[in-house]
Amino acid sequence: MADKVMSAEEVVGRLRSGMTIGIGGWGSRRKPMALVRALLRSEVTDLTVVSYGGPDVGMLAAAGRIRKLVTAFCTLDSIPLEPHYRAARERGAFELVELDEAMLMWGLTAAVHRLPFLPIRAGLGSDVMRVNPSLRTVRSPYEDGEELVAVPALGLDAALVHLNRADRHGNAQYLGPDPFFDDLYCEAAEHAYVSCERLVDTDELAKAGGPQSLLVKRLSVTGVVEAPNGAHFTSCAPDYERDEAFQRHYAGTEWAAFAQRFLGGSELDYRSAVAAWQEEQQ
Repeated sequence: MADKVMSAEEVVGRLRSGMTIGIGGWGSRRKPMALVRALLRSEVTDLTVVSYGGPDVGMLAAAGRIRKLVTAFCTLDSIPLEPHYRAARERGAFELVELDEAMLMWGLTAAVHRLPFLPIRAGLGSDVMRVNPSLRTVRSPYEDGEELVAVPALGLDAALVHLNRADRHGNAQYLGPDPFFDDLYCEAAEHAYVSCERLVDTDELAKAGGPQSLLVKRLSVTGVVEAPNGAHFTSCAPDYERDEAFQRHYAGTEWAAFAQRFLGGSELDYRSAVAAWQEEQQ
C-alpha cells in the first residue's frame, strides 16, 4: 500500500487557482484549519468553496481567495454569524450560492455517485428556491407524479478534511460524536487530503472507536498530513474543545491585524503567536 504522508505545504502545492475545493467539518467544529492556514500562505485564489462554513470560510473570504461560495450557513457556533464572512459578503466580495443543509449533503452524494443531480424534497416551499433561481425541479416519472428539487452534483477538484487519527495509507478515523460528512467530501473529490491529530499504525485504528469510526477509506485519499492541534481554534472532540477565548479574539479583531499577528509565518509561528497571546491573557 502506498505511503501518502505529505506536509501541508505539499498539499497546497497541488492546488491551483480557480479550483472547486470542499472543506469538511461543520461551523466551528473539526475544521482542517492547519491546511486552511497553509492555503492562506500560498498564492492560490479565485476559488469556489463548498463548505458548511465556519472560520475556514471566514478567513478565505477575508483574504479575498473566494470567487464563489456554496454553503448552507457560515457560523462560529457560539457566535451565530461568522463576522469576517459577513463583512466580505456585505461588500460583495464573492458570489453566494445558498443551499438548504440537506441540499448540500445530497449535492455531495450525487457527486460521490457521479450523478448529475439527485431528486429530493428539501427546499420545496422555502425561500431557498427564490434566492437560488438556478435550482430546477423535476417530476417523478411514476404514477405519483411528485415534483422534486433536482439538486445538482457538487463535484470537487479537491477536498480538505481533518480527522482525529489516520494511518500512512489514507484510512482515517473520527472519535468524536459526528462525522460531519467528511467521507462525502473525500469521495466527491478528484483528490482528497486528510489532516489528522496523530498518525498511527493501521492496527491501532481498529482498537479505538469501533469499525463505524473508520470514516474515510484510503481509496478516496490522495494525501495525509499529521497536524497536531490542526483544527485549532475549532473543536476536535475528544482531543480538545473549541478555544472559545481565542475564537472571540478572532471574531472581534480587524482582519488585517489578526492576519499580521497570527498568519504571517509558518504553522509553528502560528502556534507560537497563539501561545504568546494566551500568556498575555493571564
